[in-house]
Amino acid sequence: MNKAYGKDILRFFVLIALQVLILDHINLGGYINPSLYVLFILLLPFEIPGWALLISAFLIGFSVDSFSNSTGLHAAASVFMAFLRPWVIRMAGAPAEYEGNLKPGIADMGFRWFFAYTLMLVFAHQLLLFLFEAFRLEEIGYVLIRVLAGSTLTIILIILAEYLFMHKRK
Repeated sequence: MNKAYGKDILRFFVLIALQVLILDHINLGGYINPSLYVLFILLLPFEIPGWALLISAFLIGFSVDSFSNSTGLHAAASVFMAFLRPWVIRMAGAPAEYEGNLKPGIADMGFRWFFAYTLMLVFAHQLLLFLFEAFRLEEIGYVLIRVLAGSTLTIILIILAEYLFMHKRK
């Protein structure tokens, strides 16, 4: 159990560093800005208590906000994503009874399940993030383009990271 928490804590800091040092400086055409840090929320164990999930999401979002000077946008979007996560897990078809050591990743749940799960949560995160950033409905077309472009790049990066760092179970 301690080893699992150690990996999650390391992932927390590595994803924040990647986000603020590299990914926040990528802004292709004014539309695409990937949010790889959400991978932390996606890969938290199934059995994490709801309060711990929400606090973890707030902490990673707040950390990104602190470095990118975005006044709570990432924290709000991350907490929203964490709030939706249990519902999305049920919608994506997670098994009712699973072994306690399974994690919501490609290695344990398969590509189809992970893709559907990631697609729903990343889209919700990006939608709230960019709606709050624009904060007016007059720019809804611009917001939707940013959501689609940002979600696509974020999902591609998440799947690449999953394949690069996943470990097959023995």
